[in-house]
Amino acid sequence: MNIAVYSGSFNPIHKGHLQLAEYVIDQQLADEVWLVVSPCNPLKEQKDLIDHFLRLDMVIAAISNRKGIKASDVEFDMPVPSYSIDTLNELSKMFPEHTFTLLIGSDNALVFDKWKNYGEILQKYSVLVYPRRGYEFETVAQRFPQMKLLPTPFYDISSTEIRTAIAENQSVDEWLEPEVVAFTQENGLYKL
Repeated sequence: MNIAVYSGSFNPIHKGHLQLAEYVIDQQLADEVWLVVSPCNPLKEQKDLIDHFLRLDMVIAAISNRKGIKASDVEFDMPVPSYSIDTLNELSKMFPEHTFTLLIGSDNALVFDKWKNYGEILQKYSVLVYPRRGYEFETVAQRFPQMKLLPTPFYDISSTEIRTAIAENQSVDEWLEPEVVAFTQENGLYKL
């Protein structure tokens, strides 16, 4: 099987993440999408990050009724911070029967040359890129012609905005699956 590896903080996982994963499966770009929960993203601020086990449980709740989307904790036992090349190589070692494709946003694609061993990623793995507003596909295509650009809609949902809305007791139903809303409430997540 071809597995699309979609790593993220998922702090929290929202409908945009899920719609993108479903797009990849619907377009037959991968057989499955594995949502890899990153304990520590080297390119992101960590102060607002809740425990990675809670984030994994949230992802599991969000995908409970979705075919072809799985949660992965592969990075939980790896050195921190998590680097995509190490994750991809570890998954390839653990599941030699699968091929792996990296799924990233155009914001990350534009700084891909700052990623650890980015040349090795491009050499060994396919890279799918979805659009992020303000991060031009044309520039990605010029710099990394081997990446496949996906004509997905913009998923203009921000985990930061969701955390703020929860802290301010605003409704987040339009952004989060009901299971995730319930999970955040039951665990008192993102409250001030």
